[in-house]
Amino acid sequence: MTDFSSLPLSPALAPGIDALGYTTMTPVQAQSLPPILEGRDVIAQAPTGSGKTAAFGLGLLHRLDPATLRVQALVLCPTRELADQVGKQLRKLATGIPNLKLLVLTGGMPLAPQLASLEVHHPHVVVGTPGRIQELARKRALNLGQVRCFVLDEADRMLDMGFEEPIREIAGRTHKERQSLLFSATFPESIRELARALLNEPVEVTIDGQTEAPSIHQLFFETELSSKQKALAGLLLKYTPESAVVFCNTRKDVDEVANSLRQFGFSALALHGDMEQRDRDEVLLQFSNRSCNVLVASDVAARGLDVEDLAAVVNYELPTDIDTYQHRVGRTGRAGRSGLALSLVTGRERSRADALETAQGNALNWQKTPLATARPAQLPQAAMTTLRIDGGKTDKLRAGDILGALTGEAGLSARAIGKIDIFATRSYVAITREQANNAVARLEAGKIKGKRFRVRKM
Repeated sequence: MTDFSSLPLSPALAPGIDALGYTTMTPVQAQSLPPILEGRDVIAQAPTGSGKTAAFGLGLLHRLDPATLRVQALVLCPTRELADQVGKQLRKLATGIPNLKLLVLTGGMPLAPQLASLEVHHPHVVVGTPGRIQELARKRALNLGQVRCFVLDEADRMLDMGFEEPIREIAGRTHKERQSLLFSATFPESIRELARALLNEPVEVTIDGQTEAPSIHQLFFETELSSKQKALAGLLLKYTPESAVVFCNTRKDVDEVANSLRQFGFSALALHGDMEQRDRDEVLLQFSNRSCNVLVASDVAARGLDVEDLAAVVNYELPTDIDTYQHRVGRTGRAGRSGLALSLVTGRERSRADALETAQGNALNWQKTPLATARPAQLPQAAMTTLRIDGGKTDKLRAGDILGALTGEAGLSARAIGKIDIFATRSYVAITREQANNAVARLEAGKIKGKRFRVRKM
């Protein structure tokens, strides 16, 4: 039977299933829900759109005790956007559960309101990103000791983003007799290793038509330390990726390399742990909305970065361990696209390259190193420019209000407008580069939702 009515679900879940129009289970639901409802751990290979949220959502809500005001279920997601989607679907599924409290806690959002919300009441269910959950748990604002259902959603993307250490730490804070559910589009060895560490005799579910491992073209370039910055600029000019993340091992290198690329004429931004949170958020935002095409970052600072179609990853210096290398290059070649990974290698790093070659089991692809000697006449420019509007959710601004102001009074075509992000006191909108000045002038002369706001180009 593949009908939801055939499952021994709590009657309180029936209204939510009806509200979402569910009758017949998808393959991942049919295979994973029976063991989940039995309390078994499950590792499931399931791509986006397969119905996995309802699978783990019904499982965690079925076991919930609304009378106990403690965090009983925790869902970790790789990005704020996915966490928001999961939170909305869980709320719909929980329509028939009275007084259910669910909180979405993610990075890229102000910390103070999240702390205040946790002080007011303990949620039953928390959906969040690993970095923010780790931060709140360390501050003792979020107690995970009673979590009986722990879910990792899109686990492979979380590992690619460098979240393995926070995941393991968070798991260690949950109840020892918890149920653990891991969902991933692919099953690389890193996922199996994580499953062995966190799951107890899991039931394995694999859905036909699963996503194949990405195709990543990995190239290596020998260079002298003294000419490394010229070599980096040369690589970016030769391969002209639409978007690239350049990984450095130290914060000092991040700043120096970003400055060097700007001198060559690239629209490059730096991202490292010494930056204020708002500055980091703005850099990530500009890169994700295509207002910057080269991001120079340290591994830790890049954790919150998730760009679906990242064209290239560049190792300015090889990392000291192979796992970090795999996490870096795993950020390219997503969603069925091929990826490009370029690595600069000096003499002192040759042993790291040899270790990587041994681990991969095949010879590295070495290429001649191009050197940029001067600022070129033509550079690949970022497609968009970001405008910052000094108004946000506290002003009751919505994306539709900004879009309406730009296409209405400002007279811009909808095609000239990119991603819109709204925070508590500020909003950001990506505009095509050639229309940016016009958009600023028109917005400052007009109004958004009947009010005037300060607008400037970033």
